[in-house]
Amino acid sequence: SIAILLYLTRKFKTPDHWYPSDLQKRARVDEYLSWQHTSIRTKGSNLFLAKCLLPLLMGQPLPAQKVQGIAEELNVVLKQFEKKFLQDKPFIVGSEVSLADLVALVELMQPVGAGHNLFEEKPKLAEWRGRVEAAVGPELFAEAHQGILKAKHM
Repeated sequence: SIAILLYLTRKFKTPDHWYPSDLQKRARVDEYLSWQHTSIRTKGSNLFLAKCLLPLLMGQPLPAQKVQGIAEELNVVLKQFEKKFLQDKPFIVGSEVSLADLVALVELMQPVGAGHNLFEEKPKLAEWRGRVEAAVGPELFAEAHQGILKAKHM
């Protein structure tokens, strides 16, 4: 999916902030896109599986201790994300939203869709989410995530 997103930024000559022409900014986007596969994506998907899909398939929830351990693994990478990528900037690359922010937020919405509010006790993360939502537009954001946000009701 990352390859497709990069292809689309080039094919449709999207505004520069999505995938910057400035090599240092582009390197920050690429750095995040490479990091997220084995961190946020993996840990967020694992929590979604543990809280939603596996209980649905097995007909019963996983043991609470198992789910808590998976949630703790996600918290570790969320701290890394805040420290390494967000720092004290509005967005991952700086002052403008980028493809890295979109990919990050989409991955984080999976655990939210499973009923795990990872933004609740993380004000820096919650503020960043608000900025990304505002940059995309609240209606488009809601439309894009309506399916995943229904998952906890399965």
